[in-house]
Amino acid sequence: MGNAGDPRGVELESGRVVRQLRDSILSGQRRPGDRLIEREIADELEVSRLPVREAIRQLTNEGLLVSRPRSWAVVRQFTEQDVQDIAEVRDVMEVLVFELAARRCTDEGLARVKAVLDREFEAARTGAVAEAHEAGAEFHLLMAELAGNATVNEILRMLKARLLWLFKDHDDLLAMAEEHARIYESLAHRDLPTLRLRVQRHLRAGATNAVQKLADDTAETARIRAEAAAAAEAAAALATVGELMAEDAGPSEAVEVPRAVEPARRIETSRVARK
Repeated sequence: MGNAGDPRGVELESGRVVRQLRDSILSGQRRPGDRLIEREIADELEVSRLPVREAIRQLTNEGLLVSRPRSWAVVRQFTEQDVQDIAEVRDVMEVLVFELAARRCTDEGLARVKAVLDREFEAARTGAVAEAHEAGAEFHLLMAELAGNATVNEILRMLKARLLWLFKDHDDLLAMAEEHARIYESLAHRDLPTLRLRVQRHLRAGATNAVQKLADDTAETARIRAEAAAAAEAAAALATVGELMAEDAGPSEAVEVPRAVEPARRIETSRVARK
């Protein structure tokens, strides 16, 4: 357990807790609607409640959690309107980012972009899904760095977690890498009109994909919830039957009471990865 009396220790631990909780949300291990209760998270991660409280506050500010009274929060359930709202902002901000990057990046910056692009292609060709998604996200984040505008970067940092959650999943990894390659080509040639057009097409295709993925994720979450409720109901019914049989048998009779399969154990949605 961390030392709650040491501000530096709390800061280090809260950073670790933030990363662990954020990763569990972005990977789908914790699904929309899942509760995060301070005491339970502290026990799970073997830390005090203070860094958990700080982590929940930060992830709420990032837009991944919705706070609730009395020391708990839930994973945010994004909607199609959320996707459309963020896509509108992204359509303005990221197009500007790519244009600024084209104007300002050096040969060294272009080489860094090319290295990320090569990693994305390699991961896509070998079917390394997580690595391909990571490289694709890094492609966009690096552009923001190369744009060299602190205000734009500050705004994008506020949206970063939501962007990663909503826009990170793509079924066709190679097609995504090829889109990035075409954008890189326009960037390297400082061809702003073509760059603008390619970035806009890329972002709008991403928004369409995000809406579909959101619908799939919502349906999957509903299925998991229904399975959990059915398992709890079945276990409760079996336990009731056992109690009734024990009462009917009386104190002097030996009765074999049906064994409850595992008593109403909740399906841990935090261990189920998003498809």
